Amino acid sequence: MKPELYDYDIFPKVFPVGKEVEITVKPQGYHANFPNPCIVSVHSLDGGTPRAEFNKDNRTDYKLVPDADGCLRFKYTASHECEYYVRFFNEGEERRFLQLSVYALDEDLACRTPFRGDLHMHTRRSDGKQDPAIVVANYRKTGYDFIVITDHGRYYPSLDAIKAYADVDTAITILPGEEVHLPLTDVHIVNAGGKFSVNGIVNTSNNYNETNGELDRRRFDESVTPPDILDMTAYEAEIKKVEDTITDCPDGVDKRSYAVCCWAFDKIREGEGLAIFAHPYWLADMWQIREAFTYYMMKNHPFDAFEVLGGESYYQQNGFQTALYYEEYLQGRVHPIVGSTDSHNSTEHNRNGHICSTIVFADKNERESLLTAIKDKYSVAVDTISKEYRLVGPFRLQKYASFLWENYFPVHDRAAVLDGEMMRQYFLGEASADDVKLLADKSKALFDKYFVR
Repeated sequence: MKPELYDYDIFPKVFPVGKEVEITVKPQGYHANFPNPCIVSVHSLDGGTPRAEFNKDNRTDYKLVPDADGCLRFKYTASHECEYYVRFFNEGEERRFLQLSVYALDEDLACRTPFRGDLHMHTRRSDGKQDPAIVVANYRKTGYDFIVITDHGRYYPSLDAIKAYADVDTAITILPGEEVHLPLTDVHIVNAGGKFSVNGIVNTSNNYNETNGELDRRRFDESVTPPDILDMTAYEAEIKKVEDTITDCPDGVDKRSYAVCCWAFDKIREGEGLAIFAHPYWLADMWQIREAFTYYMMKNHPFDAFEVLGGESYYQQNGFQTALYYEEYLQGRVHPIVGSTDSHNSTEHNRNGHICSTIVFADKNERESLLTAIKDKYSVAVDTISKEYRLVGPFRLQKYASFLWENYFPVHDRAAVLDGEMMRQYFLGEASADDVKLLADKSKALFDKYFVR
């Protein structure tokens, strides 16, 4: 976190273009008190040098006296979408002693709030290490606003995570999900937020065999009616119907495997979920699937979102997937994207627990709103494999996300640490629902404090 964010708070941090807002700058302790008077200069990051002799248009100056509470307050109207520097000077001095940032957004983005989350990870119920409820608490401690449990071949672990916190108001949204592994294909698919299990449709799946096909272990709630369970004969017949509709399958592409993927994507959407094409350049001895298959998949786009960043630290996975995303972009195919940890261990003791994530710009931190925003291309993927973060997505969203990563999320994440620890204690019977709600309410209040819609 930037040192200045420990000493000063500025709010709101984000506001609409053309709307006058009152900006407050609050010192965090006596050592950070402002001089009287204090000179404040605001200018856009894209407007060139703010030096008056070269560019008089790119600066707005204020001579301010601290209020009784020590805060500086001024009103500002941004002219266009951009990051704006707010610089502070002692009167008569040219060298600033402090710089903070705010961001102005056009209407379509200003009405949205950034939520950071993960749509692909594993627990002890498949090949992970920890209980689903503990995984959720640990992810919140790391700063996540939403999470999708996606155990291999299993939907019901995500239901267990939701049930664990069903009676408490938390700051993290838990979505149902699964990693879909179906017969007749090796392609990995993620069902994020779907209201029923796609694995559970086939009676050879782990979700079916470990629950005896129990209805409430393969659906989100009692309002959902999942598809009928299929044996292998019926399943193969359904796949054959899809296969017969594919007329342009090139050499090197297994038509039946592709048909399975299309069937799975359709079932995920039938359950109102987000169908994610996951990590094609994962090195599972060799690349997980043939490259010809990947290119065919990207060209036809039967999925909802592309997992452009996943939970491996070697270059070939995320580097190649990022290059593929931009290559597709050049071809006019702009895919909705997500980044995920694909973690198999605790986020506290596992490097993969911190590798990649997704920032979604949505109107609410709720299942439908989050999934719709991703489908509408209001998301960026975040790569934190190295100390210097990287972003993937449309340039406009990258610029905004970069501002958030440096100026908002560090403050947000300090509160999330307390939330997650209290959630863990609640699950273990060491804290009450009121304890969790108290901290969750404080975290949620940050959105109203820092974002003006």
